[in-house]
Amino acid sequence: MNRRIALLSLSLAGLVGCTEPDGPWVLAWEDDFSGAVGALPNQSNWRFDVGTDWGNAQLEFDTDRASNASLDGSGHLVITARQESFRGSGYTSARLTTQGKQEFKYGRFEARIKMPSGRGIWPAFWLLGANEDVVGWPQAGEIDIMEYRGQEPSVVNGTLHGPGYSGINGFTRRYLLDGARFDADYHDFTVEWDEDQIKWKVDGQTYHEIKRSYVPGAWVYDHPFYIILNVAVGGGYVGPPDGSTIFPQSMLVDWVRVYRR
Repeated sequence: MNRRIALLSLSLAGLVGCTEPDGPWVLAWEDDFSGAVGALPNQSNWRFDVGTDWGNAQLEFDTDRASNASLDGSGHLVITARQESFRGSGYTSARLTTQGKQEFKYGRFEARIKMPSGRGIWPAFWLLGANEDVVGWPQAGEIDIMEYRGQEPSVVNGTLHGPGYSGINGFTRRYLLDGARFDADYHDFTVEWDEDQIKWKVDGQTYHEIKRSYVPGAWVYDHPFYIILNVAVGGGYVGPPDGSTIFPQSMLVDWVRVYRR
């Protein structure tokens, strides 16, 4: 097994704890992406956000086409970024959310994912406050369970955004997979969230923790959030693709699970 190292990337990062949660986690919801090859994901769980530039200068147009997000017939969701001209954009991809379908307050959120790679490729697994349409961002809160830069295939980041600590001032910690790459195999990405703290894990190892008392602004993690899975192309976080980026690039999701206790 590869040795894994967590590296602090911002001075606002919280202390890492190793205390196990009190009581067992009980599965509350899951999607194992079973279904026929080429089928769209379960509409009882997922909706497509269709459009472009979600506030991060991304270059892709996110569609609801099966060519950008569908099941592979082997129990995986495949989200694929393509280089093609579409509605004024030079790239397409997909952004799936559980907004209005599956929303949760507190719990253990986990997905098993195999990454794409390449400069300018930006996959993510994250939570957004369900009241974002009313109060706006970052007042609604955002929990980035996993963000990844395709040009850094051995590193993922976990970040917390809220009022007074958002964008480049968010609480971020990076996790280095020593001697291996996240695009070579599946890995488990987890957040455990309760009324007083949030923990981030990769393959069961805690590498980041934020407590209510750490944040300089309001603690806005006391209401339901929904899940987002997406693969962006370009944007301020990763920069644009270049001549070394090979398309198409796909993120494969084996399952998504939510536990409560």
